[in-house]
Amino acid sequence: MKTIFHLPIALVIAGIACMAPTANAQDAYPSKPIKLVVAYPPGGSNDMVARIVGQKLSENLGQPVVVDNRPGASGNIGIDYVAKAPNDGYTLLLAHAGLTSSKHIYAKLPYDPLKDIAPIIHIADQPNVLIVHPKWSFKNVAELVAYAKANPGKLTVGNSGVGGPQDISAQMFMRMTGTDMLSIAYKGGAPAQADLLAGHIDLMFETSPTAVPVAKSGKLRALAVTGDKRLSTLPDVPTLAEAGVANYKYVAWVGLAAPAGTPPAIVTKLNQEVQKILNTSDMKKQIADISLGITGGSVSGFSSFVRQDYDFYAKIVKDYNITPQ
Repeated sequence: MKTIFHLPIALVIAGIACMAPTANAQDAYPSKPIKLVVAYPPGGSNDMVARIVGQKLSENLGQPVVVDNRPGASGNIGIDYVAKAPNDGYTLLLAHAGLTSSKHIYAKLPYDPLKDIAPIIHIADQPNVLIVHPKWSFKNVAELVAYAKANPGKLTVGNSGVGGPQDISAQMFMRMTGTDMLSIAYKGGAPAQADLLAGHIDLMFETSPTAVPVAKSGKLRALAVTGDKRLSTLPDVPTLAEAGVANYKYVAWVGLAAPAGTPPAIVTKLNQEVQKILNTSDMKKQIADISLGITGGSVSGFSSFVRQDYDFYAKIVKDYNITPQ
């Protein structure tokens, strides 16, 4: 004997309607403006990349991409904001090396960088530039090191926040050269550079997009680059390894990320759209003009990179005995 269940048509329709929004939300994404959070103040390198990529992404997706600057705590305020945001694809993070370093620098973090943030795409690599105020007479790294050794604690070096890329660059430099300088943390690279230009601090390891223009203008003096090759925008400035700090290499990065749990379809779509943008000649020129190197790649590739960078900072903090804050 067969039992046949007759469901009211209205109930069937209601059931289908309940299932439809999830699929439609992904298919129609985005249907409203997207917030792109930058964990540093306006004017810095992360902010520059966010605005360049955000504008192109807005054009491709047909929805505004609004840059939202949330600085403070070495970038952790902005990261935490995104970690706790709805995972619907409408709040994104301009991720940076602070995402992978902070867990090892700070004793307590309100988020887990490997569990609460979903990597989307590696946008670019970003070396730093050692720049000094022209009031100092040293013209190269050797002269700087000699002075710093003879005057421990006298030189002040600014950074965008404790444990950030600029701070790590300086910590590596001091330990590899046997020098001691006073580190001063700011809420971002832009205010640190403003104080350097005013002569309130003596030097900093500034990100290449914001260091190159002031170095070319003569307002600050570039002594070396932290990467393993010279910048095309500063061809006469040596790498730190070339300048005598053997085996020195440090390159930060920027990428796009979202809250963990963001639907895979949305993550994949954003990865593909940003990759399209990075492949254009216009974007390649814009990124090269601000002294960055385009990377790109898959979601899984970026996820692996983030994990490797996390492990890199764990080793750096241990090897250089950087005390958690």
